[in-house]
Amino acid sequence: MSNDPLLQPYQLKHLTLKNRLMITSHEPAYPEDGMPKERYRAYHVERAKAGVALTMTAGSASVARDSPPVFNNILAWKDEVVGWMKALTDECHDHGCAVMIQLTHLGRRTRWDKADWLPVMSASQEREASHKAFPKRAEDWDIARIIEDYADAAERMQAAGLDGIELQAYGHLMDQFWSPLTNDLDGPYGGDLDNRLRFTFDTLKAIRERCGDAFIVGVRYTGDEDLPGGLSKQDGLEISRRLKDSGMVDFLNVVKGHIDTDAGLTDLIPVQGMRSAPHLDFAGEVRAATQFPTFHAAKIQDVATARHAIASGKLDMVGMTRAHMADPHIVQKIIRGEEDRIRPCVGANYCLDRIYQGGMALCLHNPATGRELEQPHEVPAADTKRRVVIIGAGPAGLEAARVAAARGHEVIVHEAANDAGGQVRLTAQTPRRAEMIQLVQWRLEECERMGVTFRFNSFADVETVQADNPDVVIVATGGLPHTDVLQDGNDLVVSAWDILSGDAQMGSNVLIYDDAGDYPALQAAEKLATAGAKVELVGRDRNILPEVMAMSLTPSLRELQPRGVRFTSAWRLDAVQRAGNGLTAILGSDYGTYREEREVDQVVVNHGTRPLDDLYFDLRPGSTNLSEVDYEALVAGDPQTVTRNEGGSYQLFRIGDAVAARNTHAAIYDALRLIKVV
Repeated sequence: MSNDPLLQPYQLKHLTLKNRLMITSHEPAYPEDGMPKERYRAYHVERAKAGVALTMTAGSASVARDSPPVFNNILAWKDEVVGWMKALTDECHDHGCAVMIQLTHLGRRTRWDKADWLPVMSASQEREASHKAFPKRAEDWDIARIIEDYADAAERMQAAGLDGIELQAYGHLMDQFWSPLTNDLDGPYGGDLDNRLRFTFDTLKAIRERCGDAFIVGVRYTGDEDLPGGLSKQDGLEISRRLKDSGMVDFLNVVKGHIDTDAGLTDLIPVQGMRSAPHLDFAGEVRAATQFPTFHAAKIQDVATARHAIASGKLDMVGMTRAHMADPHIVQKIIRGEEDRIRPCVGANYCLDRIYQGGMALCLHNPATGRELEQPHEVPAADTKRRVVIIGAGPAGLEAARVAAARGHEVIVHEAANDAGGQVRLTAQTPRRAEMIQLVQWRLEECERMGVTFRFNSFADVETVQADNPDVVIVATGGLPHTDVLQDGNDLVVSAWDILSGDAQMGSNVLIYDDAGDYPALQAAEKLATAGAKVELVGRDRNILPEVMAMSLTPSLRELQPRGVRFTSAWRLDAVQRAGNGLTAILGSDYGTYREEREVDQVVVNHGTRPLDDLYFDLRPGSTNLSEVDYEALVAGDPQTVTRNEGGSYQLFRIGDAVAARNTHAAIYDALRLIKVV
């Protein structure tokens, strides 16, 4: 038996959990037609195989027709869910992993124009800022109906063989009844705390009557809304005691905060640049006050913090949910003594931000997550060893090198700079985004462990590449900023990269024109404003920075708004002219022949990158495929077999921003799916 606190078993009622690591309920938005089909099952099974003790499915599986998901959630109110959940549960059980699901009615946290266009319903008519729907106030028949819906959904999950369920009570209907901010009902379900909790206890009673006392039931809830007039810490401790004393609850899964605004959601589920494990001590206070099984997760992204949470007695089970999206094999690496090889969660929040914009959750760092049916987390060895030469050691080039080395190939990487990292090194210069450098560090360490040869300060040309006698050449040279976008005055502007790198002296009155909607403009604004500059960020889009999604934008706005940074959307920059010792920026509009001017001393343009592709085109004549990619084979996961030049001596491909300006995930995904079959 290991002495590691994380590897000790835990007895929850009749259920023995083999260690203290769990994946808390979350919705990666993988369902098809509201059902957890093959993609969903493969995602959870991958983590079950690797040894996690408990996987909780379905952040917010809907129990009722009038709780339509605002992104792609499981529909627990449909009978057909039983078969799909049974298949998932059985396969996870085969690997010794317990399975639970989170059930909820969203209340006002949805919209009336989703699914069946039924009215949004809550315990008051107060509108939620995030989803913007005005709810109807619950009637007695609504309450009775929804209690039965909860019981029906719980019974379906019991029939599917799940080990238990948890009810969601932070920002959803259940705690909309709890909070005086969102409950203005008269008794018996409104008024004092007894009445505001009545809906929850009536629901628990109905579930117990339907499923019996043996079925495990927990509640994931806010123990402190952290809002004026809302549930206080004292309220939360009292609710915790009442849940325990009810005899109908088997565990508490506690969070802190509120999720009705983007800022509130980000505080409850912290992102990159925010404090790690900010609510762990609070969860520990709940456990100390109740002496009851207590679970918790909130930016516990490293094993050391998780181990501390258990060893100190703050938690009984610790959730590392986003960490398991970055690396599903955390438990196995702990068991093997390979903690240093765990792929770290860098907090980029590409996973959550994507689902709130209608996409499925993907990990910026691990393109196999959510693609377990198509992409390997552990790359298989190749039948034939080849020599792979890679030009560029940014995220794309490093991932190509890692995957090629894992395949067993001989790998040589040329990098013109004296360090690896490419654009990520610029990104990581902003203190809040310093965690991004781990994307580079982890890949470098893996490559060095597998014997990849790096040649830094090597500005490779055709002769350099040919001297390596390659079988495969991967061009991952990235791109350079494109600022030549104005009708007049292109020579008077600098790029966002120039500001971040320090290549341009910073102005004191600066206009940033953002026509890409992504991080460089935001980070340039932060650097300039922190230095004391007056900054206006102008964008052509209707919304500011559309590629920087809501939760990731929150900490940036907290830096920029107090510094007086002005955001102006729906205007474009047409021209820049000299005006004495300063500049005149001329703004135009896509909506009419409107014009405005700004008097500034510096103009910064963010318009993405253009591929740095000269070497790629120089290498084409010597390649067997003349750089052609078979897209059908690429998508199917088959090797590239195109031959267009019998006299060629190597296959040639380019990946990442050397193809076109995209993002880090796209660059890494390019490398994985191409090189995994080389």
